[in-house]
Amino acid sequence: MPQFFLNKRLIILLVSIIILVALIGFSIRDREQLTWPEQFLKDTTGWVQNVFAKPQQFVVGIFEDVQDLQNTYKENKELKSRLDNLAKLEADVQQLTKENEELRELIDEKETLRDYTPISATVIGRNPERWHELLIINKGKVHGIEQNMAVVTANGLIGKVKSTQQFTATIQLLSANDPTNRISAEIQGEESVYGTIEGYDGDRELLKLKRIPKDAKIVEKQNVITSGLGGIFPEGLPIGKVVDVEPDEFGLNQTAFIEPGANFYDIKNVIVVKREMIKPDLSEMIDDEEEEL
Repeated sequence: MPQFFLNKRLIILLVSIIILVALIGFSIRDREQLTWPEQFLKDTTGWVQNVFAKPQQFVVGIFEDVQDLQNTYKENKELKSRLDNLAKLEADVQQLTKENEELRELIDEKETLRDYTPISATVIGRNPERWHELLIINKGKVHGIEQNMAVVTANGLIGKVKSTQQFTATIQLLSANDPTNRISAEIQGEESVYGTIEGYDGDRELLKLKRIPKDAKIVEKQNVITSGLGGIFPEGLPIGKVVDVEPDEFGLNQTAFIEPGANFYDIKNVIVVKREMIKPDLSEMIDDEEEEL
């Protein structure tokens, strides 16, 4: 008798497995329409999920709205603070501008190293083999472009005019490997520090600012601009920010590594800077083999 029940149970188990496998195969096959039990189960499940999902979304939405409101309040508070500082800064700039004009009138000074005329231009060509060295713009001699004029973008200095034609000009970038490409620069701070941009570190994509006195105190993030003392470039053109400082190989001076403000790789529109102040005779300032702008 026990053997009979054992066989009966085994038969029932095998039949159940066969039916289960058949149902699984039937349910996973490609069909255009579901059976009515499957459709009923699917609809019921979807309705239940929808019932629970709406309250959940409502609660989550409330918390998100509260969070957004808190973020908006913080941002609004920060913006108000910046607006207050901006208003003060604008007032200071206006006052300083007025005082500067008055002082210049007192000493009868009509020109400064900062005075220049901008000439806008568009890049029309770049040699893929010399992408980081030269580019060609659509302005030339007839537009007032002259050799050695500074060239900038909205973000900072990118180079100088290397040569000019009647309707085009070739621009040499600061990233070019040219030992004669030297630019007189100033590190802004409580006390200005002067040096010359000489060379480009291609691996680190940083400009080298050399001839800095060894006792000069320089920190990261200080702004670097053209000094105007090279005789060609006007004063105040932004170059970049200090990221590192190292002593030179002889320990007599320091070299600062500058992150350029401009992107030398992606340049579409530029401004050629024509300095207004009379240029000095560079032959009296530098050696024949050197050039400083």
